[in-house]
Amino acid sequence: MKAKVLFSLLTIAFLMVGCKANYPVAQQSGKEDMAYLVFVGPSDTYGNGSKPVQVDVDGTKFDAKVVKPKTANRKGTQYGVATGRRSITVQFNGQTVYQKQLFLSSQETKIINLP
Repeated sequence: MKAKVLFSLLTIAFLMVGCKANYPVAQQSGKEDMAYLVFVGPSDTYGNGSKPVQVDVDGTKFDAKVVKPKTANRKGTQYGVATGRRSITVQFNGQTVYQKQLFLSSQETKIINLP
């Protein structure tokens, strides 16, 4: 008798699993094809963001704030750039303080440490 009850319960359980309705799968749109730059340097040199640096990314120029290393992950201003191989030059007071070619992946945040 116990075997019949157990068999009936298992059969009902398998039928319930087999009759599961197909719910629509939530579709996630693709991530934006951008990489991000954060500029980090000593606050005594760059004034903790009050003295911006001039950044040149493949001919596109903009001013950027420099943050202390301790606050880079929480309060650092991120600047979006296109992915791929990029030539980055950072100038401060007319002098080049950083120049490098970087490969930036999608959704990557690259922290650039300035002297």
